[in-house]
Amino acid sequence: MKEYKVISWSVGLANNNQRLEDTLNEYGRQGWRVVDLDHDRSRIVFERDKNR
Repeated sequence: MKEYKVISWSVGLANNNQRLEDTLNEYGRQGWRVVDLDHDRSRIVFERDKNR
């Protein structure tokens, strides 16, 4: 079973590549992987196995 997390990256992450990269790496260390990066809605959708 999968679980999902959606974050908005427009606040504090837009036009700041280092903060965006740090955020993606932090979620990656927690087992999340990006499944969608929506530029129009400024959101990132992550998924991971719920029973990891």
